[in-house]
Amino acid sequence: MRKLAFAAALTGSIFALSACSGETEEVVTTDDTATGAEAETVEATETAGVIDAGTATAEQLAGIDGISQELAAAIVAGQPYADVTAFNAVLMETLSEDEAAAVRERVFVPVNLNEATEEQIRLIPGMTDKMVHEFEEYRPYEDMAEFDREIGKYVDETEVARFRNYVTL
Repeated sequence: MRKLAFAAALTGSIFALSACSGETEEVVTTDDTATGAEAETVEATETAGVIDAGTATAEQLAGIDGISQELAAAIVAGQPYADVTAFNAVLMETLSEDEAAAVRERVFVPVNLNEATEEQIRLIPGMTDKMVHEFEEYRPYEDMAEFDREIGKYVDETEVARFRNYVTL
């Protein structure tokens, strides 16, 4: 019963957030079997507009521009992904670099800030050489607040929030 109540509350929150955002994004609800942590992850990625490629369904992926039914099936077949480079390899089998970059803006495998290689960090949408250096310079990050503070020295709050869609600890 608790899970059902949580799922109902989560669904209401998602609808409220999408109504307030002024954007028209597809809202996906979770089923009542999701754990609290899974539901929070789903809610965070949906409100941010970035879907975790490691847990996304074919239906969620097929609704994204640039992802065909066949690519959605290939992405799901590759789950779970060891890292973003493995996900990118699946994209590059059928997409050009520009097309893959556009997909990575909406579908991504979060990069672990403390363990990621330079190649993985470079796959984060909008990453520059300077930001790759800054991401690596402040390792290890103790928490996301430290990431916000340190990266916030180089980019504005909006850009820090955007980067957070693609990273984890």
